[in-house]
Amino acid sequence: MNPIFLKWLPAPTEIIKRSVIFFFAGLTAGFLATIAVDIFFSEIVLREVSSSILNPLKLTLVYTSLINLLFHLLNLVFVYQGAFQTKLVEAESLKRMHAQAELHAIKQQINPHFLFNNLNVLSGLVMKQSSEANNFIEAFSQVYMHVLNNHNKEMIELQKELDFLKPYLFLLSQRFPDALELEIDIPEKYHTFYIIPAALQMLVENAIKHNVFSKKKPLQIKIYTNGGESISVINKLQPKLSQVPSSNIGLNNIRKRYDLTSGRQIFVEKTETSFSVTLPLIEINPYENSDN
Repeated sequence: MNPIFLKWLPAPTEIIKRSVIFFFAGLTAGFLATIAVDIFFSEIVLREVSSSILNPLKLTLVYTSLINLLFHLLNLVFVYQGAFQTKLVEAESLKRMHAQAELHAIKQQINPHFLFNNLNVLSGLVMKQSSEANNFIEAFSQVYMHVLNNHNKEMIELQKELDFLKPYLFLLSQRFPDALELEIDIPEKYHTFYIIPAALQMLVENAIKHNVFSKKKPLQIKIYTNGGESISVINKLQPKLSQVPSSNIGLNNIRKRYDLTSGRQIFVEKTETSFSVTLPLIEINPYENSDN
C-alpha cells in the first residue's frame, strides 16, 4: 500500500477501525464500478434508455453491497485468527522465557550450600595436616567440576549421576566418618534414563540435614529403583530432638525443576520409621537430546 495512505489509516492493532474504513472504501469502489459497467452495457452495447436500467441497477448495487460485506467479514475472520495465533505464540514464548528464568534461579540454590559445607571439611583436614587432605581436594574438584559442567542442563543421564556420587560419597565419609551407611542398588538397564542434575545429591544432603546420627547409630540411606521407571532415595528416620522448622527448599527445588523440565511429579512419603522421595526416570530419545 502507498505510504501516503498508510499514515491516514489506524494502527494495524486497531482491527475494527481498519475494517470499517476498508469496508466503506470497498463499497464505494464497488458501487462506482457497478454503475460504470451498467451504463456502459445499457447505453453503448445494448443502446437502452438510461431510465430503464434504474431498477436493475438498484438490484445490482444491493448484490454488490452483500458481496462486499461477505468478503470483508471473511477477511475479518482471517485477521482475527492471525492475531489470535500471534498472541498464542507470544504467550507461549513468554511462558517459556519465564520458565527458563525460574529454572535458572532455582538451580543457583545448589552451589553455595554445597561449596560451604565441603570447604569447612577441607579447612579442618588442612588444619589437622591430615594425609586425607589431598584425596579430599581431588574428590572435591571432581564433584564440583561435575556440578559446574552439568548444573545448566535440564536433564542428565543417570549413569553420569551415579559416577558423580562416587567422589561425593568419599566427601561424605570425610565429613561424617563411619556415621553413614549408603547403599546404591540400580540395575544397569536404568543407567541410560535421565534425571535432573544433582537431585540424588540433594536428597542425601536433605537426609543428613534433618537426622541425627553417629558411629554407634549410623544413618542408613538407600538409593534404588523400585520396579517402575522411577528411582527412590529412602533413609531411616532419626529426627533431631531440636528440629528446626524446615523450609523444604531442597524438595521444592527438585519438585519445581521436574515440573518445569518434564511436567512430571515427585512422590514424597514419610512413615514413623522412614522418609523417602521417589523421582521419575525420564526416557529421552538420544537424537532429540543432542544438547545433553
